[in-house]
Amino acid sequence: MLLGVEHIGVGAPDIDQALGFYAELGFTEIAFDYTGPLPGMEGVAGRDVAEARVMHLRSANPSSLGLAGLKLVEVLDREVPPLPEGIGWGEPGISEICLYAQGQADFYEKLVGQGVTSLMEPNDTETTPYGITCGLSYVADPSGGKIELIEWYALEEGWQNQPGPHGVNHVAFGVTDMDRTRAFYERLGFTGMLFDSDGYFEPMAPWYGDREPPRQHMVLMTNPRGGGLEPVQHFPPSPPMHGEWGHAGPMDFGVGVTNLEREYERLGGEGVRFHGEPVTVSTDQGSWSYVYVEEPDGNYLCLSQANF
Repeated sequence: MLLGVEHIGVGAPDIDQALGFYAELGFTEIAFDYTGPLPGMEGVAGRDVAEARVMHLRSANPSSLGLAGLKLVEVLDREVPPLPEGIGWGEPGISEICLYAQGQADFYEKLVGQGVTSLMEPNDTETTPYGITCGLSYVADPSGGKIELIEWYALEEGWQNQPGPHGVNHVAFGVTDMDRTRAFYERLGFTGMLFDSDGYFEPMAPWYGDREPPRQHMVLMTNPRGGGLEPVQHFPPSPPMHGEWGHAGPMDFGVGVTNLEREYERLGGEGVRFHGEPVTVSTDQGSWSYVYVEEPDGNYLCLSQANF
């Protein structure tokens, strides 16, 4: 079974320091902590075995609108690469972590009051084609990566959720052909759609520096069992901002599965290509199995089976 977005991977120059920051975002459960070789990384990291510390974090307050977690990665066999220089939002590469927060504006004010860098003040926007309104704001992670705080007002009705952060709502990433991307991710279980928007979002304009802000076609694709994903296509096209695997800030994401070997065989039979074969790493907390997928635009994507 395909479980939607299970985690977003975040490069951290120092995981121990990053833990304090992400605890403020509600990720206080350390589900898996591994230090050692990561095999099967040739296609994404440029070397067959990467040495790293990998820590999976889960929210203390997950909800139906914030189901996914985080994967912190500290590369150990070389210096942690920096966030890609000149990144705006929506270029090919991972754009953001989107965290669901009930009372989003209040939570934003709390974080900024604690010294977290603001990237966009709270505002409301109505999405197309269904007219669903959301509130959103942005802050920066310790490396300058973008964290969206989002609240879907109408979708909260009837749910007895607590104010504050719940967990990851979706990951955003840039693509070059939306139709191709949608077809690809529908095969990975993302068959729902919350919005389909095409235009300019003025609050993001300052992020592009001297570049002309592009038109953005973005779609939020959903899976009822986990986090969603938001592919973004720029017009005109923007330069790629994948950066090196393991770079600081949001850099990859994992789609959860219940049986990795079975999905690997099934998807491979349907023409999906992979960077190698499934591998497993273990600690006393359990095991984590993964295989990286040849994503249509070179975004760092893995299938992930969490046995912890």
